[in-house]
Amino acid sequence: MFGSHGYCSTILVGWGACEVGVSSHFFVWILCRWPASRRIWHEACSGGLLGRAGEVAMKNEEVLRLVEALHRERRLDKETIFRGIEAALLVAARRRFEEPDKVEVKINRETGEVQVLYRGEVHRPEELGRIAAHISRQTLMQKIREAERERLYDEYADRVGELVQGNITRTERGFVAVDLGSIEAILPRSEQMPRERFRVGRRVRAIIKEVRRDNNRLRIVLSRTHPDFIRRLFEREVPEIQENVIQIKGVVREPGMRAKVAVASVDSRIDCVGACVGVRGSRIKSVLDELGGEKIDIVRWNEQPQHFIASALQPAEVKEVMLFPALGRAIVLVREDQLSQAIGYQGLNVRLASRLTGWEIEIMTEEELEAEAQRALIRFTSLEGVTADLADRLIEQGILSYSDLLSLGPQLVAELLEIPAEQAAALLEQAKEKVRAGEDPAELAARSTTPEEPPAAAEQQGKEEERDQGGLEGGAEDAGVGVEEGSTSQSEQAGGEGSLAAGEAEPATGESEPVSGAGAEVGAGTGAEQSGPVSDETQLAQHSAEPAPESPSNTNGKAGV
Repeated sequence: MFGSHGYCSTILVGWGACEVGVSSHFFVWILCRWPASRRIWHEACSGGLLGRAGEVAMKNEEVLRLVEALHRERRLDKETIFRGIEAALLVAARRRFEEPDKVEVKINRETGEVQVLYRGEVHRPEELGRIAAHISRQTLMQKIREAERERLYDEYADRVGELVQGNITRTERGFVAVDLGSIEAILPRSEQMPRERFRVGRRVRAIIKEVRRDNNRLRIVLSRTHPDFIRRLFEREVPEIQENVIQIKGVVREPGMRAKVAVASVDSRIDCVGACVGVRGSRIKSVLDELGGEKIDIVRWNEQPQHFIASALQPAEVKEVMLFPALGRAIVLVREDQLSQAIGYQGLNVRLASRLTGWEIEIMTEEELEAEAQRALIRFTSLEGVTADLADRLIEQGILSYSDLLSLGPQLVAELLEIPAEQAAALLEQAKEKVRAGEDPAELAARSTTPEEPPAAAEQQGKEEERDQGGLEGGAEDAGVGVEEGSTSQSEQAGGEGSLAAGEAEPATGESEPVSGAGAEVGAGTGAEQSGPVSDETQLAQHSAEPAPESPSNTNGKAGV
């Protein structure tokens, strides 16, 4: 486009067809739409640019005009364009003359004069012929495409991680093509969030994940599942983040399910969490809408690991956080009613908190920690040369299993226990042998200390169960209700020994797994499937039974980094 010359012209180099029906040997000028352009084309046809044979006589100013047009429209460097024209003419000239090595092509950068030199003699470009002109045209097209591809690569390689948006042009086999304006990018299925659907014409946001060359093509890969996608969305919605008043310290996510964002405020007067949420959740709502309902936890960052870990496990309430730097482990103590919430659905909450903080987090109650410490004491004292005092030192460092001990190495074990390195290596070798053999002294000790029921007591209890079962069956038979075999007796249900009454075996809500076991079987036999009147004894058993306590999906709550 030449606004300074008073007219608009589009110059295409070697693109094949000419709109006015005239094909050139080397360059095609297509001047259209403006009156001044018609005057220039008329002058070219009358002999200024075109000869009698229809060949193009390149004038110096036209070469400069060509370079300027490509520079503006294609955003290519002028020197690159000059070299491309020289390379195209050189290929054509070598086809024309007998000794290709003695051919040179030079273009004056200031005047635009083109010189084809062969053995010191100057030849005009139009003397090369039509075949050579066709070859030079293809060469020039290739050079321009290569230069344009390099320019786009340099431009988008510096924009990796940047948030972009474009229109969807097509979808094919799960891949989505997105028009970014100057180039088309792809959004693979692996970089799309679960259950996400796209349609042609829709605008979509994503970050540039990768820019690579692929078989003479430039491929730009977008992503909507990368953690930086949430980071860029918050930077776009929260002005304080753009002004560096609030900093995003870390982002972890399970795409489509949950994400955790750690933020900190440079100014103590500004609430970083409240600023990210916005008034009535206006700011975070825009981010949630873009993520399709993925839940986000805004976590207040703290340089103290204990406080940071406790915040990362929200919304669960944490009683105590114990750090063991030797293993990079943190044991978090919670109440029994907070255990399932701290672990999360399928361990999601503790897994994200572990990745966000960089610590291996184990969720336990105080009773579980004491039981695990007792088992660890039995394990370590079974090793030759390990006293109770040395075992306590290992437990104080959070080492509770043979695997933990082996992960330290002999040098660190020697420093912790204050023993020679040879003795530490021997201890590790013993632990390795026990792991290899699958021996666990703590489990063997637990089995041996389990009290067995005396035969007489077991026989007496069996008789009582048969008597109670017969009474329950009799009452149910009179009332017209069938009782399945294996159902618990009336006395056991009245006593409330962990069994579930009919209609009370509800699945655990939230993120814990459904209750299973004997209680579920009782509910199946005497619950909603029954029909007809129920006996007084059965009703008494139903009202006196207590539901079983919720069991978390992962009792230990262990999440690796």
